Amino acid sequence: MARSRDNAIVIGAGMGGLLAARALADDFATVTLLERDTFPTADISRDGAPQGDHAHVLLARGRNVIEALLPGWTDEVVAAGGVRCDLARDVTWVSHGLELKPAPSDLIGLLASRPVLEGHVRRRLLALPNVRVIETCAVLGLEASADRSTVTGVRVKRGGRAETIAADLVVDASGHASPSPAWLQSLGYARPRQDRIDVGICYTTRRYRRRPADLDGRFAVMVAGSGPNWRNGAILVQSEDCWIVSVGGYFGDDACDNERMFAAYIGSLPTRDLYDIVVQAEPLGDFKTFRYPASLRRRYERLTRFPNNYLVFADAICSFNPVHAQGMTVAAQEAILLRDAVRAGTASLARRFFTAAAAVIDAPWDIAVGNDLRHPQAKGPRSAKVTFINWYIDKLHRAAEHDGNLARALLRVTNLAAPLHSLLHPAIVSRVIRGNLGHRRGEREEAAAVRA
Repeated sequence: MARSRDNAIVIGAGMGGLLAARALADDFATVTLLERDTFPTADISRDGAPQGDHAHVLLARGRNVIEALLPGWTDEVVAAGGVRCDLARDVTWVSHGLELKPAPSDLIGLLASRPVLEGHVRRRLLALPNVRVIETCAVLGLEASADRSTVTGVRVKRGGRAETIAADLVVDASGHASPSPAWLQSLGYARPRQDRIDVGICYTTRRYRRRPADLDGRFAVMVAGSGPNWRNGAILVQSEDCWIVSVGGYFGDDACDNERMFAAYIGSLPTRDLYDIVVQAEPLGDFKTFRYPASLRRRYERLTRFPNNYLVFADAICSFNPVHAQGMTVAAQEAILLRDAVRAGTASLARRFFTAAAAVIDAPWDIAVGNDLRHPQAKGPRSAKVTFINWYIDKLHRAAEHDGNLARALLRVTNLAAPLHSLLHPAIVSRVIRGNLGHRRGEREEAAAVRA
């Protein structure tokens, strides 16, 4: 393919930056990744990606997109110990205190550690002849044309020396702490409006020895927080002989990094699956903790002015509460949008990309924020839309406890493989109504039996 431009720069070489670079590699002569961290020689966690120590699942939509960008990538991760599985059949999902009925589906996800997922993307990307990475490189700011209408490169510091790197396109994929709002302001542009939902999430993680009979052959159990204690938990296969267990709560309700108290915390979840593993299995490492104060969405699509040749990407636009496992999948979808926007030309590139990205972000944001705003301490606008979604999803969960078709439909939405409005299809709504009528009838019969 003839490449139409010379050099693109991507700031940040986490999963978002790697996917952005892959999206650009076919259309630029050179793609340069700038990373402040140093990459380890093996697939282990690193300082620049603190979530690497904790549980990750790549949703079906994300796996499909990354596989399309890097054919054969899934098989490489599986060969390294990851597990390809049906997320509706092989994983137990517990939410609203209820367990979804398992059902076979086409939702094929990927279970592996974050360093393994990211490491295999990075190696595939850097094998491309026109992609390079500069490690231990701090980006100090943007270079712009005299009238500040166009970004022309970045100022960096590496090896104790400051320099400027020119570029035809600069993409900020530096994560949730992105300096783009400040950089834009320094060039005379407005900062984007921010939507923030405080969640005060902290989760604690430990790895354990996996035995073949554990969980009766299931590959994962995912517990979404709900009343009365709003605690989250996950146990996932990391490799053939390793589980990873991550648990935590909102607003200071942290799991202790103490063996006895950790087990007691897990025992408060609405399933015994995690507890039964933790109290019996051999620990394979120390406890790790991670704090995430708030979900944050920067509304770049609403800015009326934006410099040419500059974009913001992935978590730098929107970072989600990580318990919802949406970040990598949204970044993968944005990579396709980035590729297509660049190929359509330079005119109004930022407006076109940010508008398309906002449409992709809307559904996972509504899902994550709606769920978080169920917590009584969460601060944020509880609009009529949020209130209705929460009410309806609660009813859907009740019905999906005994209805595999409803469970599959719900998981298609949470895996970002179907739009949120698909859950309002008349066939789905009728099943929800029937399921809730049956649920109430069962409660009345149980209460009558107790009285008798």
